Amino acid sequence: MRKHKGLKSAALALAAFALIAGACGSDDEAATDEATEETEAVTEDTAAPLPGAGTLACMVTDTGGVDDKGFNQISYAGMQKAEAELGVTIDLLESSSDADYAPNLQSFADKGCNITVTVGFLLGDATKAAAEANTGLNYAIVDYAYDPPVANARGLVFATDQPSFMAGYLSAAMSKTGIVGTFGGVNIPPVTIFMEGFRKGVEYYNAQKGASVKLLGWDGTDGTFAGNFESLDDGKNIAKSQADEGADIIFPVAGPVGLGSAQFALESAGKVKIIGVDVDMSVSNPDAAEVYIASVLKNIDAAVFAAVKDVVEGNGVTDNYVGTLANGGVGVAYTAVPDDIKAEVEAIAAGIADGSIKL
Repeated sequence: MRKHKGLKSAALALAAFALIAGACGSDDEAATDEATEETEAVTEDTAAPLPGAGTLACMVTDTGGVDDKGFNQISYAGMQKAEAELGVTIDLLESSSDADYAPNLQSFADKGCNITVTVGFLLGDATKAAAEANTGLNYAIVDYAYDPPVANARGLVFATDQPSFMAGYLSAAMSKTGIVGTFGGVNIPPVTIFMEGFRKGVEYYNAQKGASVKLLGWDGTDGTFAGNFESLDDGKNIAKSQADEGADIIFPVAGPVGLGSAQFALESAGKVKIIGVDVDMSVSNPDAAEVYIASVLKNIDAAVFAAVKDVVEGNGVTDNYVGTLANGGVGVAYTAVPDDIKAEVEAIAAGIADGSIKL
């Protein structure tokens, strides 16, 4: 937090400086120069506050918690950026279960949060109810868009099928067994959109190369799900099951559950590699960095920051945000992908962005 000196303190500092300068026999020119520098420092230190001063921005996580190394954590990074760059005050409530959603939202409504950001599709109903009950407050929700729209609730959604398509292609290209896998935390659209994009990327590789790489865990309509976003043991067990069927690259779309898959991969002595999700997992999960070959990025922090900034600037939250490859809202972080495959994947990204490759 920026600290501000009072005018009285500044005046005393200047007076003390003048006495010291006279006692030391400094000439008038030196004293004037130093006094000018001090005055400029005081003026800078007492500058106008940042534009978000007085704005309260709040966030409610889903049950994965703010330290999930995934979409809750990167959402909160957007809040922290707003605090640092806009000067807003931020507050956070973590949900231990879905029963916490409504009480957490009510708590923030009672505090008068100028904007409340909720994280995850599962908060959709609770966020809508809160927004409709508090029309003078603003809301934004990650991974949900209302149809019909809610006037004071912005959806922050992402075309994650696009980078997942790229990840499916590169996984098929890098697999040594000809078998790759994916699985989800819960069977909901923000999860299955990743899995479907991944499936189409594998199919595109097969079509382009005349190959027959097999995908486990998702057939386009149904697949493998942990049933939660919390259990590392579930992630470890599912990864082991897919590895037992021959998969050597696995794409968990399951929040912290995926950390269990990374642990299994770490214990596999290099036999299994992982595609990270939401953030660059080789960075956010450094203890298992070596198992990640790439990560599908959902740049939620930028979307959250933009929503808070719009409220600070008086623009409200009147429209939904859709992150794409074209606008930088989604992407792929490469950790251990050969240059030739990376070049092919980047060409695919360009084709998706300009519309010449249809998903």
